[in-house]
Amino acid sequence: MAPPAPRANLDPDLDLDRREAEAEAAADRALAAQELASDLAETLAEDFGDGPAGGEEPVVGQLVRGAALIRELARHAPNGPGVYRMTGAAGDVLYVGKAKSIKRRVLSYARTAGHTNRIARMVSLTMAMEFVSTRTETEALLLEANLIKRLRPRFNVVLRDDKSFPYILITGDHPAPQICKHRGARNLPGKYYGPFASVWAVNRTLNALQRAFLIRSCSDAVFESRSRPCLLHQIKRCAGPCTGEVSAEAYQRLVSEANAFLSGRSRAVKEELAADMEAAAAVLDFERAAVLRDRLAALSAVQAHQGVNPSGVEEADVFAIAQAAGQTCVEVFFFRTGQNWGNRAFFPRADRSLEPGEVLASFISQFYDDKPVPRLVLASHALPEAALLAEALSAKAERRVELISPQRGEKKMLIDNARQNAAEALGRRLAESASQMKLLAALAETFALPQPPTRVEVFDNSHIMGTNAVGAMVVAGPEGFRKKEYRTFNIRSADITPGDDFGMMREVLRRRFARLMKEAPRLAEPQAASQAAPADEAACAGDVADAADAADSMSAAEAKWPDLVLIDGGAGQLSAARAVLAELGVEGVALVGIAKGPDRNAGREHFFMAGREPFMLPPRDPVLYFVQRLRDEAHRFAIGTHRKKRGRDIREGGLQEIPGVGPARKRALLRHFGTLKAVEQASMRDLEGVAGINAETAKRIYDFFHERGG
Repeated sequence: MAPPAPRANLDPDLDLDRREAEAEAAADRALAAQELASDLAETLAEDFGDGPAGGEEPVVGQLVRGAALIRELARHAPNGPGVYRMTGAAGDVLYVGKAKSIKRRVLSYARTAGHTNRIARMVSLTMAMEFVSTRTETEALLLEANLIKRLRPRFNVVLRDDKSFPYILITGDHPAPQICKHRGARNLPGKYYGPFASVWAVNRTLNALQRAFLIRSCSDAVFESRSRPCLLHQIKRCAGPCTGEVSAEAYQRLVSEANAFLSGRSRAVKEELAADMEAAAAVLDFERAAVLRDRLAALSAVQAHQGVNPSGVEEADVFAIAQAAGQTCVEVFFFRTGQNWGNRAFFPRADRSLEPGEVLASFISQFYDDKPVPRLVLASHALPEAALLAEALSAKAERRVELISPQRGEKKMLIDNARQNAAEALGRRLAESASQMKLLAALAETFALPQPPTRVEVFDNSHIMGTNAVGAMVVAGPEGFRKKEYRTFNIRSADITPGDDFGMMREVLRRRFARLMKEAPRLAEPQAASQAAPADEAACAGDVADAADAADSMSAAEAKWPDLVLIDGGAGQLSAARAVLAELGVEGVALVGIAKGPDRNAGREHFFMAGREPFMLPPRDPVLYFVQRLRDEAHRFAIGTHRKKRGRDIREGGLQEIPGVGPARKRALLRHFGTLKAVEQASMRDLEGVAGINAETAKRIYDFFHERGG
């Protein structure tokens, strides 16, 4: 979040200087200035690699220069509301903020004293600023959240885990609607319910809803191809609309009941089902009464197994924050229709000087950038500008949204439960991070690296006799595996002999590092970065928070470069990798080859490095287990990608071999039947019912599969 705006009728410079003079003695100010200069020296050394030295410009001069530049830029800043961006020497965005008056806010940075260390570092690194005017401060807040998520500025609170949440979808483009799990853009027609915290929570609820409302879960293609009821109908989890086991009117009533239940009218639905059950029993229709009884039991299961189910909260999201060791955890609970739909822990990047309320306010504004807003948002701490944030959320939801920090009652109990979960999740995270930092420090010692690596890349290939060849890269760091940064490479060089592992590795590494040199050229020599003492000392001491801060202080370009590259292979693979890096002029990246032991036994791996004899690690060495885990993850990822590619070729291969079936007819067949297996089992009559398939083509397709089968 941006610093608070100065009061409207006072000059910001005079007001802040006067308060500082009244609050601090001259000796304290001198000490603070010394600490600021020391902090800036470390920051600039980490950011630029060749920080001030000798007779070059002193560190405090950087702050003076930055303040003077901002003061000059403020002359052209608009007076109204909007968003401003501060950028550094490399063009990377340092900070995004919003203000009711951009000019007044920007002028608050144009001082050389009175800043926190975080703001002082930001000012000293600023080389340019951009301004965007908006009609209202509410629009500015929404735009700020959008830009922070997209640009991920170093000095903002950044929501790191932005994986989409799963929803339940009841489709609206079919006479017999389908209930299914959905993730991603909500652009399909129908009604969406959620979000759910996890796929597990969605699956659990879907299973209970199918038992309660008997709505189909099959795809439209399968629905159209059914000639008799499926197993789900036999076990009473589908009404069987595909084969007319239930009338269209009765099925629509089931769909309406499901929508009503998921929309919060669960009590009315249960009362109606109970009344129908009693009426059926009264006329001695015990079979129907038993069906209704089972549906009521399924609805009760949906509500009974949701954990904490508050009676007075129908629709709300609960946010609680915990901070320790310079790290932050935000726990989010989702309540819909009076039910707990799960929770998830987030670990946003935030400067340790920020108060919990500031971090939470920035987190909430980013969280709802691409998610529906509930009617009630509960926060564990009082938020700065809470009224403005509530107004922005209301504008996004197009209805009133209440944002409160409860102090008593049932809502306070929800907050306390979320706060406890946040503290426990943060404790687990810190323990895991400390263990990971120790392993990385041991890894650096084993492979003679100048400092613990902050980014490790592992490469592997997968193919069968050279077909469907793919390369895979996985990435790990102090926080564990970075799955968003995994990459796959389809081997496409025509010069590579099928099965040539060396040639595949050369292509993968050449493409990876050539692109890296183009997109993220290094600003300094690799050795300069290794001189940043805080990261090394913190890692060796096990100080997770300081290590994380040191990693964040790296330039955006440098952070994309690996400190260590692991190759799945022996001396030949390592030689191929070294040749590629030498060809591209890449230096300062450690390369290690990992050859499987005799009989491919885990624990007997040989390691290959330039300038060293091949060596092994003791069987119980933690570093050996760590490297095995990295290699196995790369192998898993490569194998999974290869199987998907091979499966896709197998699915399409049969159709491509049939005379007269081109891409258009192939798509029509797969769209109609859903799978190749369904096409294989289709009758002549079913094949003729596909758009674009005449009787002659249908016979060719039928004969192709049945001759092959015979």
